[in-house]
Amino acid sequence: MVVQRVAEASVTVDGEVVAAIGAGLVVLLGIATGDTAAEAERLAGKIARLRIFENEDGRFDRSVLDVGGQALVVSQFTLIADTRKGNRPSFTGAAIPEVAEVVYEGFCDALEHTGVRVARGVFGARMQVSLVNDGPVTILLDA
Repeated sequence: MVVQRVAEASVTVDGEVVAAIGAGLVVLLGIATGDTAAEAERLAGKIARLRIFENEDGRFDRSVLDVGGQALVVSQFTLIADTRKGNRPSFTGAAIPEVAEVVYEGFCDALEHTGVRVARGVFGARMQVSLVNDGPVTILLDA
């Protein structure tokens, strides 16, 4: 999972903006074989409480909840790429779409239940993601 602090972000599908947020987080979520709804719920809680927003002293001490930010969650199976052999990435470690979509939706629902306003990409669609990374701040999280 990749988490980026952003000033704004949006997702476009077929030339139409389908989701947009102001200040907050973009979460690029890769679902691997064996990932569970329980792990997704735990990670959603961690994301909501992740202190990567600055306080008055410029220190990372505030969460997206603390600053009233939003989250844009985009499913991205390419994060599961295995590039150890050859030059073509293998995606055999990615969960099958039917399973991945359930875990993705569960993650989004769990994040919403923490109080974060969540915008969603379109699962399985070819998307264009636009964002203004604030900082830049980018965090890699593992299940």
